[in-house]
Amino acid sequence: MGKSIIEQVEAIITPVITEQGLELVDIEYVKEGAHWYLRIYIDKENGVDIDDCTNVSHLVSEVLDKKDPITQAYMLEVSSPGLERPLKKDEDFERFNGKLVRVLTKEPFQGYQEFTGYLVGLIEEDIVLEYKKEKVVIPRTIVEKANLTFEF
Repeated sequence: MGKSIIEQVEAIITPVITEQGLELVDIEYVKEGAHWYLRIYIDKENGVDIDDCTNVSHLVSEVLDKKDPITQAYMLEVSSPGLERPLKKDEDFERFNGKLVRVLTKEPFQGYQEFTGYLVGLIEEDIVLEYKKEKVVIPRTIVEKANLTFEF
């Protein structure tokens, strides 16, 4: 089986985004109504602004037109990951140590599918949260989504 569209796009655009001093946070390729959307989320140390998004949009559009990994028409959107930034890479879990995060699991784990607590980090492949002075170790293999949050 070949690479998914998201994997292809990620391989093509990561160098372009990195060259701009930015980080590729996430990619979504979704159909909403009759239209397909390719959403690219970027970030940098002090946050991104509209100029960063506009610049990346032009550069990414150009490189994707050349490589053409997506056959149907789509809308390209480039934005900041926002306050509830997704956590995907090992570096994310290290960088946001001590921050409040929400983890959703694909299946119940210890009776729950949603965990909110302070990120302790990773132990091998597992996410460690502190909740009510106790550590919860969640296997990353069952994580549907993990993101920063500001609600407890």
